[in-house]
Parts: sequence; C-alpha cells; structure tokens
Amino acid sequence: MTELNRTELSVQRERALLVGVILPGSNADPMDPLGELRNLARTAGAEVIDEMLAKRDKISAALYVGSGKAQEIIARAKAEGAEVIVFDDPLSPSQQRNWEKLAGMPVIDRQEVILDIFGRHARSRVAVLQVALARARYDLPRLKRRWVHFSRQRGMRGGLGGRGEGEQQIEMDYRQVKRRITLLQAQLKETFHTRALQRSLRRRRGAPVAAIVGYTNAGKSCLFNALTDAGVLVQDQLFATLDPTVRRLRLPGRQDLLLTDTVGFIRKLPHQLIEAFKATLEEVAEADFLIEVLDASSPAVEAHHVTTGEVLREIKADLLPTITVFNKSDRIPDPLELHRIRRKHPDAVFVSARTGDGLNRLQERLTAQLAHARRYLELLLPPDRYDLLALLHRSAQVERLEYVESGIEVDASIPLPLCHQFQSHLRPPGNGSIQEQRDNLF
Repeated sequence: MTELNRTELSVQRERALLVGVILPGSNADPMDPLGELRNLARTAGAEVIDEMLAKRDKISAALYVGSGKAQEIIARAKAEGAEVIVFDDPLSPSQQRNWEKLAGMPVIDRQEVILDIFGRHARSRVAVLQVALARARYDLPRLKRRWVHFSRQRGMRGGLGGRGEGEQQIEMDYRQVKRRITLLQAQLKETFHTRALQRSLRRRRGAPVAAIVGYTNAGKSCLFNALTDAGVLVQDQLFATLDPTVRRLRLPGRQDLLLTDTVGFIRKLPHQLIEAFKATLEEVAEADFLIEVLDASSPAVEAHHVTTGEVLREIKADLLPTITVFNKSDRIPDPLELHRIRRKHPDAVFVSARTGDGLNRLQERLTAQLAHARRYLELLLPPDRYDLLALLHRSAQVERLEYVESGIEVDASIPLPLCHQFQSHLRPPGNGSIQEQRDNLF
C-alpha cells in the first residue's frame, strides 16, 4: 500500500451502541444529546441499534464513567447484539484498552468515527495526506491497543471500529509510525508552500477572497454551486467536502470576488484534524471576509452558530468580517420560527440555494462588503517608520518583510480603509510603475 492509497471502509454495516456522558456545563443539545453522534455513526456506515446517556460530575480516569455504569453499558450492548460501542467523548488510549478488555468488543470514540469518515471522503492528494497524518497522530499512543486487536482479531473486518489504514499499519511499531508522521509532515509542507504561492498570485491579481464556512451539511457546497456554477459534489451527509475549491464570482457591479468552499465544522472537532488540515483551514484564516452558512431548518442552528465561532477562534479567523447566511430557509414550515430567527439575527441574509430565493440579496451584500476588502501592496517603508510597520502587523496580512539599505520592504494584504496611509510608500513592482499600481488600488 502506498502513502496515497485510500483504503475503503467495509460496506458491511456494524451494529453500534452509542454512549453519551453529560458533564456540568455540557454543550450537548438538550433535546437530542446524541443526535450528532448518531448522524456521524450512520455516515460512517454503522447501524445504530441503541443509545445510552450517563450523567457524571467528573470523568473517571479508568473508564470515563463509573464501573457500575460501565457494566450496565456492556450488558445492554451484549443484549442488543452490538458489535461496537461508540462514545461521544474522547477516550484516552488507556481508557480504550480498559473498555475493550472489559467488554470484549471494539470501543471507540467520536474522534475515530470522524477519522473514518474523513478517510472515506478524501479524494485529492492533499486531503489524503492530511487524513493520513491525523490518523497517524491518533494511532501513535494507541499502538499497544492495536497490537492486542491484531493478535486477537486478525480476521476482524474493517469499518467502524476497524482500522482504515489496514493491517500493514497495524503491524507498524512506534518508530515506523513516527517516521511516517515525519514523512507526511514533509509532504504537507510542500503543499503549504504551493498554496501560499497560489494565494499570493490571487492577491496580485487584486480580487478579494471570501471563504464559505459553517457547520457540516449546512448547504455550503450547494450555495457555492448556486453562486458560481462550480459543479462541486453535493451530498446530504456529513463532511462531503474536504478539499477547498476556489471559483471566481462576477458580481452585478462587474466586480470580481473569489469564493472558497471549505471543509465543514462540527462540535468537538478533533484537534488532530485541525492541525492536519492546516493547509485547508489556512484558506479560511487568510480570506478577506467570511460567509457563514447556517441551516435555518435545523433545530440546533444556534448551537451550530456557536460551534462555528469556536472553530474560527481556534484557527484565528474569528475577527474577520463575516456575512451570516441562513440557508434552507424554504424548509421552515412555521413562519413564527422564521420571524424569531430574523429578529435574533437582523443583519443576516436568508436564502435557499436549492430554489435560488434570496441569492440576489446575498450578492448585494457581497458587493457592499467589497468596500471593506483588502488589497495587496508592495511597500518600501522608511527605516524609521516603525509605526507603519506596527500598523501592518496589527491590521494587515504581512506576507514578506525584508530590511534593505533603503528601508523596509514589505508585501502585505491591507484593508482598503488603510491603503491611503501607504500611498506614498508604494514600491515599483517588477512589471509596472508606481502610478499603475496606484491607479489599480485607489
């Protein structure tokens, strides 16, 4: 198996018992605490046969839950004929080993379910590399557990609770996995450089960039297609999109905007995935502004809005200007519910990517937002203007900085309202004059 071969998960459905633990301050949906895990498990190919909830004041170091509740869960799983127990919370490697020794069956957590889904949906070289890196980091502290599984269940099928990397990776020792992580990081570093060059070229062309973000399955790709005719794959399942896609949108005022469709967010998104998908998430963090897409028909729409904000903070994109878009507004049967959402989000745009309703209003908002977009400038600052340099670091995206004899050369993407402060410090580009640059920017 090569580094870039993607092992398909078994199509044979596994019977899964879902387990959720309610802790003080939990952000789970009070109406359906395991709804999200249920959708994840089904997307991964499992048959959900039963669900159990446990309330605890604190986590048990050995089993996450108390021993009595653990015995109750195992008894229910065996009585219902479950083949795998799936926790909604992350289990440590020792907790997984303890559970599987006690239960005699695979016990996994939502991180592993998400990794299985990502492994199935990865298509491009970059996505496959990113998923492989996240999987290797997840597996590294669990090698002992994997050896136990391999020796006891060599013939166990793949699928939920199985290993998407196959038996070859199961046989890897600690050093081999560490070497694999190093190799994957090196390969991904090349993609970082390539994508940075691509972003730099887009900046030089002067078109602002807007990233479409939001909860998984909110209709981001459908909206992206409706605006750009991109033909991106649209599926009614979680994490159908892993690879960012960039298309040019010509707005009614003949202004160009680059739209980026990105991977969906989810509650408790594993840190390994955020780290591994740095090449993808950088497309969000370096956009000029964001378009947050929410599923207006979802009962958990407000919780999804909060989760999106949390992920944006983690990738340092929470301060970017954002247009909030409620998609699937045609699916809200109760006009009072739609009125309630409108009152709570008065600046939001309500659309239906499926019917096209509201897309004209969204394009008007995008046109207005361009007045606050950034522009790429090549500057030569006087050596004593550290105030301007500090302003760039604080408010712009500095892409290159070099101290030369004549001053400080800086290439940066600067918000339009600040561009006039740097008009007298433009550096002649390699293929144009300062006046040409000014004519294009001011």
